[in-house]
Amino acid sequence: MKIKIKATKIVVTPEIKTYVEEKMNILEKYLGDIKVQNFDIELEKVAGEQHSGSIFRAEANLALPGDLLRVEKTTKDLNKAVDKVKDHLAQAIKKYKGKREDKRKGK
Repeated sequence: MKIKIKATKIVVTPEIKTYVEEKMNILEKYLGDIKVQNFDIELEKVAGEQHSGSIFRAEANLALPGDLLRVEKTTKDLNKAVDKVKDHLAQAIKKYKGKREDKRKGK
């Protein structure tokens, strides 16, 4: 699965790129035979208040046949933001597959 990573106010190091790709490739087992048309990940360091420290935002846009799944999460740790996006995207994929099955069965 080809993943496009975009970063705002962050330098994407090889470690970050590898981490994101490993986590998002886990989603392939949920997709099964569904063809991914486009998969974009955006990582951003949001300007937080002076005392709160850095805040990171991760957003995923997954284009599937007939639908676009979008998940956005914000946390104080970049890796946790990526993990939360992966988890919520897995739930969205399961829901998408359920709707797809219902259409096939005529429900």
